Amino acid sequence: MAAHRPVERTLTLILALIALAVVLAFAMARPNGWPEAVAAVPAAGLLIVFGAISRDDALAETQRLLPVVGFLAAVLVLAHLCDDEGLFHAAGTLMARASRGDPRRLLTRVFVIGASTTAVLSLDATVVLLTPVVLATARTLSIPPRPHAYASAHLANTASLLFPVSNLTNLLAFTVAGLSFVEFSAVMAAPWVAAIAVEFVLLRLLFRRELSHPVAEVAPPPPEIPVLVLSVLGLTLAGFAVTSMIGISPAWAALAGAVVLGVRSLAQRRSTVGGIVRAVNLPFLAFVLCLGVVVDAVIHNGLGDVMRGVLPAGDSLSALLGYAVVAAVLANLVNNLPAVLLLLPLVAGAGPAAVLAVLIGVNVGPNLTYVGSLSNLLWRNVVHRECLPAKVTEFSRVGLVTVPLTLVVGVLTLWVSLRIFL
Repeated sequence: MAAHRPVERTLTLILALIALAVVLAFAMARPNGWPEAVAAVPAAGLLIVFGAISRDDALAETQRLLPVVGFLAAVLVLAHLCDDEGLFHAAGTLMARASRGDPRRLLTRVFVIGASTTAVLSLDATVVLLTPVVLATARTLSIPPRPHAYASAHLANTASLLFPVSNLTNLLAFTVAGLSFVEFSAVMAAPWVAAIAVEFVLLRLLFRRELSHPVAEVAPPPPEIPVLVLSVLGLTLAGFAVTSMIGISPAWAALAGAVVLGVRSLAQRRSTVGGIVRAVNLPFLAFVLCLGVVVDAVIHNGLGDVMRGVLPAGDSLSALLGYAVVAAVLANLVNNLPAVLLLLPLVAGAGPAAVLAVLIGVNVGPNLTYVGSLSNLLWRNVVHRECLPAKVTEFSRVGLVTVPLTLVVGVLTLWVSLRIFL
């Protein structure tokens, strides 16, 4: 009987890996525009039925992810309401005025606004809401749009290092790092700035020809700054810090911000109830929960043991670089969301330094390939819809220029930051 157990475990692992591959392939292709949950929900159910993961373990993983998913839902609604209130339109007008028709000036403004948007409203807001504005602004000014489009794509990943709310991967890491909102943000501030600075320099060098074309100066009318929206966002960020310090889920602060903006936007008929409900994106939330179950099945059936043999030990600088590199490679093989779900349970015991190094890997690493993150695929859909081709080879060529140095600099600054704040 015992002799059959390794064979059974191997077969179960193969089944779980096939399920994971199917779920990821479906999420990346999304045939006929179907939501990711169409594959993820049945896959998780089948793994439970075939015994790859027990009902109790699946329920425990779902319960662990529920607060993260609730937080994500509130942030998605908040970003949607900011768009309804004209925040991104104002950002486009501000970029156009400040750039004065200079492509290099526009790139600088895209970096400032894109990094801020990603940090506060998450990477999805940068990809789905800001990228079309950036492309429209470049075309209005007769500026080559490619450098600015790639800046948006890279910032959606790299600039998501700062706050726990900036990326779903951050939310997952935040739950196991054992840090408060303020501690997390303080430690990640230096890597965030350093990584963005490296991206800026390298993208300017890479696209220097397109950025050197002189363009006639254009002066759009001054934008109407949505002061109330910015104030609510500022108070919501403060709320994240306060709720974290008193032991309450920061999701409540996000919900409060969404309610304030939602009531105002509905009253002024800028938003609709249907639009807000769609912004919650229930199918994607179901996808995240079921993906967690599928990845948990993979871990429990042997892949976790394999990965433990690959990962370094400790929190030295070389170990942190090792964590980040493994995480980046895994993200580009299976996507960063499954990668972080797989790695976090394995590195949690090594402390917050290891968790944050993994986070740098899964946030910066995806800029290398379209497979790296779902935001890359969203960005590809956005730019194709705007008639800007972005081939797989070109995306990876840009990533090869930026990712290695950005990853190393991010980890180096993390190592320094940890010694200052922790």
